[in-house]
Amino acid sequence: MNTTTSNESLLWLDCVSKIYPAAHGGEVVAVKDLSLQVEQGEIVALLGSSGCGKTSTLRMIAGFEETSRGRILIGGREIHRLAPKDRNVAMAFEGYSLYPPMNIGDNIAFALRAERLAASQVKRQVAEIAALLEIEDILTRYPATVSAGQQQRAGLARALVRRAALHLLDEPIGQLEPQLRALLRGRIKHFIKERGLTAILVTHDQTEANALSDRIAVMEDGCLQQFDTPQRLKDRPANLFTGAFIGEPPMNLFAATVERSAGRMSFILDGSHRLDYALNEFPAWCEEHLPAGRQLVVGVRPHAFKRVEQGGMTMAVTDNQWLGDQTHIAGQFGECALVMVVHEFCNHARGERLHIGVAARDLHLFDRHSGDNLIRESA
Repeated sequence: MNTTTSNESLLWLDCVSKIYPAAHGGEVVAVKDLSLQVEQGEIVALLGSSGCGKTSTLRMIAGFEETSRGRILIGGREIHRLAPKDRNVAMAFEGYSLYPPMNIGDNIAFALRAERLAASQVKRQVAEIAALLEIEDILTRYPATVSAGQQQRAGLARALVRRAALHLLDEPIGQLEPQLRALLRGRIKHFIKERGLTAILVTHDQTEANALSDRIAVMEDGCLQQFDTPQRLKDRPANLFTGAFIGEPPMNLFAATVERSAGRMSFILDGSHRLDYALNEFPAWCEEHLPAGRQLVVGVRPHAFKRVEQGGMTMAVTDNQWLGDQTHIAGQFGECALVMVVHEFCNHARGERLHIGVAARDLHLFDRHSGDNLIRESA
């Protein structure tokens, strides 16, 4: 996992765990020995499916959940035993948490007034963030009278205007329609970067994580799978889980066996179909670590498959979807199914047979048992 060890990071989670008692005895481990560090001015996303531990992690940083083990430091100061109000953290909740007796404008201004800023400055900052999030027209209305999406943007505005060491954003735009979400993502990132804020974002949306964050912590079953840039997560996933989780459409995965002959290496899929290459197309470590008979999982991103005139594998088209800017072609060879993406309109009919191939450099090779990405670990 790509983590640093410097105590100079703004936020340091040091072997943090969260354990809840189970309903019928025993315990549930929501977060297990999580260690990562966030630098000043960085936007980090905690990404994973429901129940992976990302929200529990955010709530431990905020102080709404106690840590079961480990330490949390902000600016070198241990904060995991402090009350939430003493942590200098701003948080935008998924559940909005606005003050019902206050109108939207007063909700946003609450923390600014607590800092005893001049009334003119409070008014200016509220107007700026309201314009950014397109809620200027509801500032005089009360939370119960506006939509869920408007409440969510008001809660986000209230968090972003605060002067805090760390901003925690829990699914901050999850209630918005796709077009507005796409518009606001860029604005929010620019606002955070322009002011040098540091933010932790919780999301299950890969597009949101990729668009907003500098690095992404992929989590599953309470464990950190990989902490890296969006590009490296896609190009060099640390393990089978990350490789399969990151990307849309998902990575194609095939159980495979290595076959070797003079100067060549093949991956046998489904017992008979093969991907065949010259050995010199692979790094030197493959000579020793990929002996004949080794069992692997071969991963191929959908866009990496190419149509070829001859050679490669033959697949039968099972589905063809034109999405306006790309074609998704589903196919079958033997017992294996795959999806390939072509960045042009294609009218291949169901049942049509295509020859497809993939370059050696575009293969991901995972150990069948541990799930480790062999190419990444040996690079």
